[in-house]
Amino acid sequence: MTDRRKLEPAAPWVELVVTTEDWDAAEPALLTTMLSQLVLIRTFEETVLESAGSGLIHGPAHSSIGQEAGAVGSALPLTSQDAVNGSHRGHHQFLAKALHHVAPKGLDPAKELTEEIREVLLRTLAEICGLDRGFSHGRGGSMHLQWKEAGAMGTNAIVGGGVPQAAGFAWAHRQAGTDAVSVTYFGDGAVNIGSTLETFNLAAAWKLPVCFFIENNQYAVSTSVFEATGEPRLSGRGPGFNIASWKVDGMDPLAVYLAMQEAVAHMRAGKGPTIIEADTYRYFHQNGGFPGSAFGYRSKAEEKRWRDRDPIKQLSAQLLRRGIMTQPEIDDIVARARKAMADTTDVLLEPVPGGKPGQRRIKDSEWPDPAFVDVGVRGDLSEFDEAPLADVDSFTGALGEQKFIDAVAGVMARRMETDASVVVMGEDVHRLNGGTNGATRGLKERFPDRVLGTPISENAFAGLGGGIALDGRYKPVVEFMYADFMWVAADQLFNQIGKARHMFGGTGDMPFVLRSKVAMGTGYGSQHSMDPAGIFVTAPGWRIVAPTTPFDYVGLMNSALRCKDPVVVLEHVDLYASTGLGPVDDLDYCLPVGKAAVRRTGSDVTVISYLAMVRYVLEAVEQVDIDAEVVDLRWLDRASLDWDTLGQSIKKTNNVLIAEQGAVGTSYGGWLADEIHRRFFDWLDQPVQRVTGGQASPSISKVLERAAIAQTDEVVAKLTEMARY
Repeated sequence: MTDRRKLEPAAPWVELVVTTEDWDAAEPALLTTMLSQLVLIRTFEETVLESAGSGLIHGPAHSSIGQEAGAVGSALPLTSQDAVNGSHRGHHQFLAKALHHVAPKGLDPAKELTEEIREVLLRTLAEICGLDRGFSHGRGGSMHLQWKEAGAMGTNAIVGGGVPQAAGFAWAHRQAGTDAVSVTYFGDGAVNIGSTLETFNLAAAWKLPVCFFIENNQYAVSTSVFEATGEPRLSGRGPGFNIASWKVDGMDPLAVYLAMQEAVAHMRAGKGPTIIEADTYRYFHQNGGFPGSAFGYRSKAEEKRWRDRDPIKQLSAQLLRRGIMTQPEIDDIVARARKAMADTTDVLLEPVPGGKPGQRRIKDSEWPDPAFVDVGVRGDLSEFDEAPLADVDSFTGALGEQKFIDAVAGVMARRMETDASVVVMGEDVHRLNGGTNGATRGLKERFPDRVLGTPISENAFAGLGGGIALDGRYKPVVEFMYADFMWVAADQLFNQIGKARHMFGGTGDMPFVLRSKVAMGTGYGSQHSMDPAGIFVTAPGWRIVAPTTPFDYVGLMNSALRCKDPVVVLEHVDLYASTGLGPVDDLDYCLPVGKAAVRRTGSDVTVISYLAMVRYVLEAVEQVDIDAEVVDLRWLDRASLDWDTLGQSIKKTNNVLIAEQGAVGTSYGGWLADEIHRRFFDWLDQPVQRVTGGQASPSISKVLERAAIAQTDEVVAKLTEMARY
């Protein structure tokens, strides 16, 4: 007979249920603080719904009414040094963390609210309304609330999008030698998102002090949790990843508080991540002030059952039972909260001239200046004020022939040696003598705690790197083995990392470096061969560098690591084995941001290119009777393009060819040609011409792959054609 052995998870999974003894043991000051926060947050949310109903909020109003206990109970065991982030429904969590920051000893229900508390309420409501005095000057609104000073690192409109970042906060806390922890809040919908599950695995593998706090409010919009998963006890995911997990009544603030106390102790002791599932209920629909029953996906009876267990009612009953407060004192807390919110709206609103009685509008003085719209998409580059800038013609050190890949490994070793904040992560970067191409050769042995081999989970480790960058104490260098893998992590790269600075007000640094390689011509086929430059250039926030020589690689990587914006460093496999001039011993210089290189001077046509295509262009020029000027862009993003060099060349030659290897559909040259036409139309003798690959991605077949990409022959043909004009 087959022997079947029952397996048990290595991690504990428990349901924590509060008893009367727990209520009796709770400190009165804790319970009164809880009630004060619950009432204040509830009243704030009621004000938000009223404002939305009056047309004062542009965009969604995701109410957290009914879910306040999870936020308050989980925030009170934390400190201002602990980091939290959340999802689109995050007002209550943000407020709970911010209130605890400004009143760490609790709220005294017998005293008036402090000016600090009133300021939190005012700035939060202003942000939700899109106003200048908001935490992000109105750019974040309801779904993107951030106050880093309080440890509130940002709520997130993408379901599950903030979860990987929280792992990054946790890594930074631990690496800095603190016992601070990270908490990421998300709902029942995000539990089934790939980024969430990837981060469960990564956090468990690395034993990161991050709490995955699941607010199971039973519905993702109108789809119930029982429809969405075969295991609606969502904390059951934890044991599968060896994560200690708790399930609690999310309508009971004390139960949440006690569970979070245990989870925080677990994490501060270095035992790794935790999961808390709090069963709760949103009283209203996904957005706005109507209940779910108004849309037919749940019943009024169901809603009543949950409302009968309202957290404010439950806590008030316990305070009355223990004689800690009287009903008039509880009523006074409610009245004080309503007065505070009335005062808050009075600051922001004014009567509508000629309007109906009581009709109000936002004061003109509260709106941000429209000229602020693009400020802070990228930084001002002031970090380069004291940088040791050099190019080949101004470099004072010794130069010698060296392999391109040696420059890649050498400059990273130098930066990690001189800057303890640099951390490298990616698949296999810690093995194989420097990863699959030798780019990180020798680094793991020298810097074992800062070279991190990751699981195959680009979305999770890119987001983790994004969280490290948001934290600000470390500079992550994240490697994608192939550029095509950016699609796996597209949310983190484009929705999160690229937009973070601007979305949260324009002043927060995002020092993130992404290394990735372009592998055309290697036979790796359609899913390992793309040039991503044309995609990244459309994404706000990113800077793009494309080195073609060992000298350029050292200077551009140094600039990328100094830059406080996210930078993608593109590397072409054709260049790894190539040789060229590079620095012998000075690996500290930076190539100036936005400076192209003229690789060949000429008078007939300006040929613009980058990466390995520059070599093919130079070969082609030698085969035709055309005096071509070849410009290697080096910096590809819109903000960093060297229009001075391009303009001088175009005005001299009056003809332009943009040459790149990649497919026409994702072409970098498409937008560049359009911009050149707009800037230099009067100087052009003919339309800007282009050389690209074909429509199809490169195939495995050597013959078909060559047919899909552009090299020397295609440039020769186009230059010959242009010469006929």
